[in-house]
Amino acid sequence: MPKTTGKGQAKKEELPDTIKRSDAKAQRTFAKAHDSAVEEYGEGRRAHQVAYAALKHTHEKVGDRWEPKSGGAKGPSDKQAEGGRNTSRKTAGGVDANASKSHLYDVAKRLDISGRSNMNKNELVKAIEKANNSRTRKARSRS
Repeated sequence: MPKTTGKGQAKKEELPDTIKRSDAKAQRTFAKAHDSAVEEYGEGRRAHQVAYAALKHTHEKVGDRWEPKSGGAKGPSDKQAEGGRNTSRKTAGGVDANASKSHLYDVAKRLDISGRSNMNKNELVKAIEKANNSRTRKARSRS
C-alpha cells in the first residue's frame, strides 16, 4: 500500500504511530523511502527497514516521536543505518548514537532520565532508547 499521495504527500493513515506524531518532513521522508523500497524489494519488512534507515539520516527518535537532528546534522544515526555489508547489526532504535555525548546528555535531560550525569555515551544511548520505547508504549495505550 503506497504511503504517499500522487502529489508526494504522506498518507497519515498509512504511517506508523511514532511517525504520525512527528513533523511533516519526517512523514514525507519515511513515506517516500518506503514507497521507493516497495518498488525495489516488494511490500514488507525490508521496505520498512529501508524507510526507517532513510529517516534516521535526518531525524532522531526522542520520546514517542521523531525530531529533526540538532543543528541540521545529517547522516546515519547508527552502524545499522549506515548500510552496506553486514547490515544485520543491532540498531539504536532511532537514537542518534553518532551524536556527541553532550547532545545525548541533553536528550536524556529532556526525557528526565535519572543517573544521566554518571553515564558514558553508550549508557546514554541505551537509556534514551529505553525511555523512548517506554513513551511509545504509553502513547499507544492512550490511542
